[in-house]
Amino acid sequence: MKTIKAKMLLDRPVTEAVLDEAIERGKIRHRSALQATAVTFQEGCITVRFEDGTGVLLPVKHYPEFDGFEAKDYADLKVGLSGTALCNEEKDLHVSIAGMISVSKPLMNMAASVISSRNGRQSSAAKAEAARANGKKGGRPRKVEVIQ
Repeated sequence: MKTIKAKMLLDRPVTEAVLDEAIERGKIRHRSALQATAVTFQEGCITVRFEDGTGVLLPVKHYPEFDGFEAKDYADLKVGLSGTALCNEEKDLHVSIAGMISVSKPLMNMAASVISSRNGRQSSAAKAEAARANGKKGGRPRKVEVIQ
């Protein structure tokens, strides 16, 4: 069995600096996380709205967690867990919004396409330097096939 040493000491005293650092980490996590603000149910679909005004429509037939739900149960759905889950306290239901979205193949394909496009535009300092060096030499060197 492998032993892993804890990287963070839980018994360190809470100072103003430690507290400020924790608050800043929380703000960064909040900005980068999925933040739903509202949920509604209409015509067999759950609509989840986010902080920026966007939303997603999720047909309940794809989610067995909602089998046996009635109109009142859907009306009692709330956004919980800091905007990351849909909750119904009477049914003791807490469903991850990201998990619900990941069930949809078309939504996942679209997300992969958007992420690929965004990542393809990113350039590091090393990439930029290599591109400049290759440009001075007349462009990217051609691949040479080695025949054995």
